[in-house]
Amino acid sequence: MQNDKLVFQEIEFLTPLYDLSISLRDKILRKPLGLEFDPLDLEKEYNDFHLALLYNGDLAACLVMSPKENGAIKMRQVAVEEQYQSKGLGSILVKESEVFCKEKGFEKIVLNARDTAIKFYKRLDYTPEGEPFTEVGIAHLKMYKSL
Repeated sequence: MQNDKLVFQEIEFLTPLYDLSISLRDKILRKPLGLEFDPLDLEKEYNDFHLALLYNGDLAACLVMSPKENGAIKMRQVAVEEQYQSKGLGSILVKESEVFCKEKGFEKIVLNARDTAIKFYKRLDYTPEGEPFTEVGIAHLKMYKSL
């Protein structure tokens, strides 16, 4: 993978790349839980930042950043295409997103980590906060990182 081309970029809302990101998020995050996207929920993403990691021109990973109060932004819907999982692309996407958010003036990233992703975020210096809770039928833990 070292000679291949990785590109981090912002995705414009309602573009073909945005549609690909919805498909990736649906396949990786929603369908395994028997969930579907509600078009009304997707409309609310207009003011969010949609970020992607392209591998040789193909969408390999994506996430959504939703601005909150007090200089915070919430990372959510982190999805990595199955063939690229466990190859470091998720870490690259998160680190690039942190730089992006810091440049936009945000001071803190918050997220709700699925229980299967807690170790991943701990390796990236995210701090657990509070007690585990259930969201979309699975265990989650609030985590944060100051920028």
